[in-house]
Amino acid sequence: MSSKGKNKYIGSSFDSWLEEEGIQEDVDRAVAKQLLASKIEKAKKRKGWSKAKLAERMATSKTAVERMLDPEYQGVTLKTLFKAAHVLDKTLHIDLR
Repeated sequence: MSSKGKNKYIGSSFDSWLEEEGIQEDVDRAVAKQLLASKIEKAKKRKGWSKAKLAERMATSKTAVERMLDPEYQGVTLKTLFKAAHVLDKTLHIDLR
């Protein structure tokens, strides 16, 4: 330890490192999409619905539902997310901090 009582081997925080690498926004976006996909999948399962049933309720294609549930796919629109939330009896909240 240094004279100030701090461990000299501890670097910056993970968030600081992400910022330094210029990937914070990409990581935040990926995490948000993964969380949303997971929550939609859980709500779908609670209803006992298949992807096809969710697609039918949303008046969209099964392929669109598969993209929405794919944690890696980030091209899903807000319209699609709000529609999914509505048919699943959920509320989608969007927040800027």
